[in-house]
This record gives sequence, structure tokens and C-alpha cells, in this order.
Amino acid sequence: MSDSTLPASQAQERANLLGMTRGQLEAFFRDLGEKPFRAQQVMKWMHHQGVRSFSDMTNLSKALRDKLEQCAEVRPPEVVSCHDSSDGTRKWLVRSIEGGLVETVLIPDGDRATLCVSSQVGCSLDCSFCSTGKQGFERDLTAADIIGQVWLAIDSYDAFKAGKDRVVTNVVMMGMGEPLLNFDPVVAAMELMMDDLAYGISKRRVTLSTSGVVPALDRLSEVSSVSLAISLHAPNDALRNQLVPINRKYPIAQLLDSCRRYLAAQGDKKRVVTVEYTLIAGVNDQREHAVELAGLLKDFPCKINLIPFNTFGGSSYERPSGNAVSRFWQVLIDAGYIVTVRTTRGDDISAACGQLVGEVVDRTRRSERHRNRAQSDLQVIAVD
Repeated sequence: MSDSTLPASQAQERANLLGMTRGQLEAFFRDLGEKPFRAQQVMKWMHHQGVRSFSDMTNLSKALRDKLEQCAEVRPPEVVSCHDSSDGTRKWLVRSIEGGLVETVLIPDGDRATLCVSSQVGCSLDCSFCSTGKQGFERDLTAADIIGQVWLAIDSYDAFKAGKDRVVTNVVMMGMGEPLLNFDPVVAAMELMMDDLAYGISKRRVTLSTSGVVPALDRLSEVSSVSLAISLHAPNDALRNQLVPINRKYPIAQLLDSCRRYLAAQGDKKRVVTVEYTLIAGVNDQREHAVELAGLLKDFPCKINLIPFNTFGGSSYERPSGNAVSRFWQVLIDAGYIVTVRTTRGDDISAACGQLVGEVVDRTRRSERHRNRAQSDLQVIAVD
């Protein structure tokens, strides 16, 4: 029986090595009575060569391979579907190991390819302009689910083979969910992204985006050095309270102070925070908003990423005009900020920023509801 066909109960009993950091894997092998260096060998097999079967890990002894087959597995999440955009963006619908659907998006751009990774099934923060928040929260992803999205992206392009160009050069924790509300698995997965025995991505190319969970952000500064982005979207608390409800608990001043503490902990004066600002027509895209934002961020080490709102079903918000975006951008440029405008990518497959999760999940859920309703009807009939 292959790994992919194991009963769920049996699979859960075995340790999934895919999501273990180097330290965790070394501890695992010590507990097996093996030398810790076995962790390095297995990490290379999993993350450098994409090998899932212990029997193919030929530099391990036959006895160890047999032992691992009994107590462990290498199990990425399952790809339910894959969609390619006309602009080269690719989106995967992924079923997590413990159940629940998330989406992962790869955005190629010249010699860069940025993977947008999800951290939770759904999201509890309910930001008013984000379709994921409208889904509600279901569960946290495991570290294997999170790093497994990187593994699946590379495998999808058949790029574990020697000589293939690197598929993923940058990772952003900006997919479904609030990363800091799933702290330990996210930190473990990011550690693997940066580990040379796994994916070897620079800490400057792994970015965590948060809506502002201040206590967790302060904790992050103690255990990680990844790049930081904050979902601001408003220049004052009154407006941000409407757009990003967590602001009612951790207002803007607290969030910016926490960001300053994070940067100070890195000991690198060149580090800056990326401020994400979704422009919504008639809501937060006026000149006065830009002027207020420029004042708010004065003396705050940052660059600003403007994101024109991407529409989705059920939202009353509208995308701003090109003139409104240009006007907002010019105010910030004149104030001396580094400002980029995010190009909408993958909109034709509902893979653009703010659109996760899209119609694919809606269809899947409708199908599941219909199936469950039919099963219930059959049960009623059987009872009658």
C-alpha cells in the first residue's frame, strides 16, 4: 500500500517528517536511537530532491528505512486542482492533511517567482475587503501543510530534478489566514524555507504579512528574522476599525510601535516594513487619505505597497480608477516615500490579492452540501 492510499487513522499515527525543522528532526532521530546527522540526509531527500518514499533514500541503511516506514511518512497536502492564468500565474487548490481547502498562488515575474502561501483554512479576522474573511475560520494548518505548499509548487513544475531552475525565489505569508494566529507551525515552516538543507531562501525573501496581532508580533521578534509586512489599509483608527476589525483591539499606534521593536531586534538599520494599503474606491483612496497616511508614517522605516482592490462576489466595494491610484501614489512620492503599485495578477482565475478563496471552493462546498443533504435524505428514508 502506498503512502497516498494509507487509511487516515494509520497515517495520523505516523510522524510526518515534511514539516519538521532541522532541530525537530534531529530530536526525532535521537529518539529512534539514531545519530542526529540522519536528519540532514533525510532533509535533503525531502526538500532538495522531492523524495517521499524512504525506500528511495539510498544512503540510509535498509534497517533504518524499514524502521522509518513503520513510524514516519513524508506527506505533503493534496492538490485538488491547478489553474493557470493567461499572465503565467498558477493557482493550486490544496486539501490540508487534516482536511479543509486552501489556495496557493505562484506569481512569476522575470527572474523572480513569488509564492503566496496560506497559513489557515479560512480566517477569523473578517477584514471587510477580503473574500477569505467571508469564508470564516475552520482550522489552523500544520507546519507540513504550510511548507508542503512550497514542496507542491516545486513538484508541480517537475523542478526537483537536477539542473532545473529554481521555481520559488520568494515566499510571502499572505495567503488565506492570519499567520500570527497560527504561530508555531508558521515559524517552523518559515525556518524550513530559509534552511539551506531545505529551500535556502534568504530571510529578505521570506515575508510574513500580519493584520496586526501585536503580542504575537512581539514574540516573533524573539524567534525569527523574516521580512515583515503589515496590512494597514487606512490612515486612521476610525476607518481602520471598519476595514480591519482587529484594529479595535490593537490600534495603529500599538501596531507601529510593535513593528519598530521588531526592526530593532533585527539589528539591521537598513530593514524596513512593507506597508500594504488596499485602495477601495470612495472609501480610502482620496487625496486627504494619502496626505494623512504620509503624516502617519513619518519617521517610520517603511516602503508602501498600494493594492488596487480586486472585486469578488458579494462585495459592495469597487476598484478605484487609474487616476485615483496615480493621485494617491503621487502624494506619497512627493512626501519622500518609496511606493509601489501592485500589478493585478491572476485575476482571471480568482488568484489576485484579496480574492482567496475563490469560486473553486464555493463549487466544492456546494457539492459537499448537496452530497451531505442527499446522504441525510437517504438516512431518513432508511429509518422510515
